Amino acid sequence: MEETALLVIADECIAVQQLRKVYASRGGAILALDDIDFTVADGEFVAVLGPSGCGKSTLLKILAGLIPPSDGEVWLRRTPVTGPRRDVGVVFQSPVLFPWRTVLENVRLPADVQHLDRARHQALAVELLELVGLGNFEQRYPWELSGGMQQRVAMVRALIHDPALLLMDEPFGALDAMTREQMNLELQRIWLERRKTVVFVTHSIPEAVFLADRVLVMTPRPGRIAEMITVSLPRPRPLEAMTTVEFSEHVGRIRRHFGVKGGIEP
Repeated sequence: MEETALLVIADECIAVQQLRKVYASRGGAILALDDIDFTVADGEFVAVLGPSGCGKSTLLKILAGLIPPSDGEVWLRRTPVTGPRRDVGVVFQSPVLFPWRTVLENVRLPADVQHLDRARHQALAVELLELVGLGNFEQRYPWELSGGMQQRVAMVRALIHDPALLLMDEPFGALDAMTREQMNLELQRIWLERRKTVVFVTHSIPEAVFLADRVLVMTPRPGRIAEMITVSLPRPRPLEAMTTVEFSEHVGRIRRHFGVKGGIEP
């Protein structure tokens, strides 16, 4: 069985096999995820989309090694995920920046915790802040930044230690519509520049289609994979791409999974 698993993931960054997650509760066991199987290629951008409560965040936490699966396996670059890993970066909906640390100090935090070369990662932090348009904000504090700027800092912090995998859990969900569109453009630009493997959780169908190479559509709880949809839109994608027939066709195909009941942001 181990040889088969290794063979499956040989050319993949992530391989998830027969994943299942059950939570214990006072009212009895809750099946959150069931029979999840998928792979993500190195450098691929995959969006995970589904209604509230379908297990999207649970799946991300399992990929990050923050919680264990009840059954099944997760492999990252040919090694099993059995706990938190240094080669994974995570961005949450809230930026979670330390208010007493400057922007530069917040970005450098993972490198400091892992005792990585200070001078090298200081220079890399400055370079990445320049990349996201925050080159003049290194010595500012989080409270001096807008919500979108704070989220850029969180993205840079997740990249500073050069992770094999970047996990993003609805990172733009708390932003206003205009800022969210700009952050989508910014994330696409960073991804095209760095080509990290990204798994991006969202409630928004247009956001998933705009950003992803493939969209993993999940069912209501217990979360299962309803369909994995390839997004055949050229890159880079301008915001105007959302007005094209091709974009609308992708959005419509995903919406049909949820019918008139909705459950996902338009």
